Amino acid sequence: MDLQNRERVEAVLSYPDDTAGGLMNTDTVTIRPDITVETALRYLRRHSEIPDSTDSIFVVSRKRNALIGVLPITRLLISDPQMLVREIMKTENDHAIPADLPEREVARIFEQRDLISAPVINEERQLLGRITIDDVVDVIREEADHSLMSMAGLDEDEDTFAPVLKTSRRRAVWLGINLITAFLASAVIGLFEATIDQVVALAVLMPIVASMGGIAGSQTLTLVIRGQALGHIERHNIGWLFNRELIVSLINGSLWAIVVAVIAVLWFQDMTIGIVIAMAIVINLVAGAMAGSLLPMTLKQAGIDPALAGGVLLTTITDVVGFFAFLGLATFFYG
Repeated sequence: MDLQNRERVEAVLSYPDDTAGGLMNTDTVTIRPDITVETALRYLRRHSEIPDSTDSIFVVSRKRNALIGVLPITRLLISDPQMLVREIMKTENDHAIPADLPEREVARIFEQRDLISAPVINEERQLLGRITIDDVVDVIREEADHSLMSMAGLDEDEDTFAPVLKTSRRRAVWLGINLITAFLASAVIGLFEATIDQVVALAVLMPIVASMGGIAGSQTLTLVIRGQALGHIERHNIGWLFNRELIVSLINGSLWAIVVAVIAVLWFQDMTIGIVIAMAIVINLVAGAMAGSLLPMTLKQAGIDPALAGGVLLTTITDVVGFFAFLGLATFFYG
């Protein structure tokens, strides 16, 4: 490996894999700001090919190789051949990506600015390489895989054809956690054993209350986790989202509470059971929306992956609140 290529490889290896520096490639085309457009075009024609996804050429200083600006290929082709590069290049600083920027932030920048490629610089603004949309797509796919596997309580390195014992060990942990939360929900049911013995219909209708709250909470939880991953949700706008989800849960809760109440009354010929389940559904849908909105932010602040722990905690909350509200109201109304 010649000296230039060795220096390029060393530059990439000096940064963690999950940063812009580890994501970049060093195959770039650079020009100086004091040459004419005609000279730049002649320079490009000397190459047998240019790197893939090259939509811009990077303009650097002669001594320090510092990034000065970016020259889109389209602008280069239509400009007067006698104009200097510095006259037509873009000098906005937001084109450059710091080498230590996390790859998730890099993906967000590409999405927000619709970039095809972007230069990577160090603290002295020296050009180190570039990141292309192909690299970012890989990051997005990895993040999607991580979120999908985590919400199922699985390791993102889980292999479809992994050995039985290895797979069983990984999954056993979250099955155990889920069992503990299930016992918690069962304990709540046990508190109202006498009420259930008195009104058998409660045992038939209990799963409906828990299921409705769980689904409503999962919808909000998924929306918030996705918004966090894309950088759309931060501390300054979580309040607005919380209020919106609260209103949505009240509307949907009221709608489906009426539907379920009518069915319950017709089924068991008992008006009281209809009132009880209607109130419990509204309460649980509101609780699910509140938990789905606040859990991701709380877990993130605690350094816990929301995709990994959010689903388990949300299920526990909606089960406990749903059963407690339904059986507690039944105890109150039936005495």
